[in-house]
Amino acid sequence: QVHLMESGGGSVQSGGSLRLSCEISALPYTSFCGAWFRQAPEKDREEVATIDSDGNTKYTNSVKGRFTISKDSTKNLYLQMNSLKPDDTAMYYCAATGDNGYCGPSWRGPQKYNYWGQGTQVTVST
Repeated sequence: QVHLMESGGGSVQSGGSLRLSCEISALPYTSFCGAWFRQAPEKDREEVATIDSDGNTKYTNSVKGRFTISKDSTKNLYLQMNSLKPDDTAMYYCAATGDNGYCGPSWRGPQKYNYWGQGTQVTVST
């Protein structure tokens, strides 16, 4: 059974850093597109960063230069978040889909991802 589990969330002050991890097991793809989403209260789920099977990455404008998505050989995903701001406060989710490991130049949206974790809360205070 496919399982994605996030960890690493918490509460930090503005300017601080967190590293989110997503442990992935039993993913039925050799290659996959991985992503991090976030959702703040009363807002839509936002695609924050993606990484394809070749390691190509994409970031939403608000996190460029501050967040870094990565993966390891065991298909786990990571999100290094630096210079955190109160606007980054949200529940963060990892997601994965196949498509031969191709994420594409455009944002897919949450409906295009087949597998999701349960989320980890990130709270940034002033």
